[in-house]
Amino acid sequence: MRFVPSEISGVILIEPDVHKDERGFFLETYHAKKYRDGGLTSPFLQDNQSSSVRDTLRGLHLQLRKPQGKLVRVIEGEIWDVAVDVRIGSPTFGRWMAAWLSAENFKQLYVPPGCAHGFCVTSAHAQVEYKCTALYDPADEVGIAYDDDQLGIPWPVDNPVLSKRDRQNPPLVALIDSLAATEQEGKREAAVAMWP
Repeated sequence: MRFVPSEISGVILIEPDVHKDERGFFLETYHAKKYRDGGLTSPFLQDNQSSSVRDTLRGLHLQLRKPQGKLVRVIEGEIWDVAVDVRIGSPTFGRWMAAWLSAENFKQLYVPPGCAHGFCVTSAHAQVEYKCTALYDPADEVGIAYDDDQLGIPWPVDNPVLSKRDRQNPPLVALIDSLAATEQEGKREAAVAMWP
């Protein structure tokens, strides 16, 4: 099993060992100790699965006060999976990275808390499973426009199929004040928790 760090701190591409023979294949899709040793130290609290048709684009999504780390894998089809660093003060703030994940290549992408996540479907159909380090809170979720010019993400779909909400997501610059405020709020909460 290989854990390949990206240029964005905490974003890790995982290439599991796949054992194939005439019967099919076997792999570990998660092993707490191995993944912890590979840099994924937060416990996972929730598992999700989505099913999408070709050209569906989901994202870019994140939670502000209860950020989620996501371990993403594909069990049917293929997606182009994207992580965007939106951590205020990060040296890679506003930068993105992407990876092809498919049922054939078995790769996984870990998107850490503080990064926005999105993907588009490039096969006829795709099923995506992901583990989350925090519970989903719809009141805490925000989105970033997938076609934000400043991010410049070259999505491999011409006419993406979007949810109504994702069509209305603002550019990253419109969320900077909210991101900074929640970061300061988190620092205040941590200081209070540490105070005797």
